[in-house]
Amino acid sequence: MAGEWEGKSKGTVLGYKIFIFFIRKLGVRAAYGLLYFVALYYVFFAGRSTRSIFYYFRKRLKYSWTKSVFSIYKSYYVFGKTIIDKAAISSGLQNRFTHECDGVDNIIELLDKKQGGIMISAHVGNFEIAEFFFEEIDTRSQISLVTTDAEHKNIKEYMEKVTMRSNVKFILVKEDMSHIFEINNALSNGELVCFTGDRYMKGQKVLTESLMGKEANFPAGPFLLASRLNVPVLFVYVMKETNKHYHLYARQAEVKNRDAQGLLKKYTESVEWMLKKYPLQWFNYFDFWETDD
Repeated sequence: MAGEWEGKSKGTVLGYKIFIFFIRKLGVRAAYGLLYFVALYYVFFAGRSTRSIFYYFRKRLKYSWTKSVFSIYKSYYVFGKTIIDKAAISSGLQNRFTHECDGVDNIIELLDKKQGGIMISAHVGNFEIAEFFFEEIDTRSQISLVTTDAEHKNIKEYMEKVTMRSNVKFILVKEDMSHIFEINNALSNGELVCFTGDRYMKGQKVLTESLMGKEANFPAGPFLLASRLNVPVLFVYVMKETNKHYHLYARQAEVKNRDAQGLLKKYTESVEWMLKKYPLQWFNYFDFWETDD
């Protein structure tokens, strides 16, 4: 299996339509009920994803074989909940959810200083709804999220029709690398730029570091940029704690000039801390560690 992420999300337009219908007509809890069957389907019919997440539980977390199997189902179920939550929140039901912020003062301080900064997250928890949290604190539109915009075209078009778009700015990764200029401009203007640091696309430069006891590849860009520009860095995660409650973490990272590897090490340590606290919320369903198992 290829170690790099393929850049595509799973699902169909019909599936999204069904969940949106349940959310709007019957509520979020009813939509969760559908997931019991959907998660079971993925356990048996999403072969690559299931093998990859089994490896995570069995080899990296050292779960027993039985616990690993049951955790696969739980992981798909929790992941499905985060997708439903995003659809619900972006459909105007944000007030149905509660959240707490741990370290949000670090974000506000950087916004107030207007000196620029980088936030790095991961595909743990539900970082896709971070834009709605950022709206509450980013009244001057100083935060930009860097994204591949890799949703299936039909799903993306449907979701844009039925959901509200937040006011947070997006910088789309482009093949001609022109997004680099947008990132530099944002930082030069004293804004914050947010990356995810745990997925790379084929052809991208990578750095290697240990995560959960085994080396893996990470996109070099966020770590090289942060260390060379010598700007403040925050590690940011949005974790699901109960059905309708989220916890945002924002931790300041120590950055040494031109030490991208050192920054990556700090990042993997922070991701490990999150995974030990929320083991079911590792949502990289591909061969992340490039195993031959």
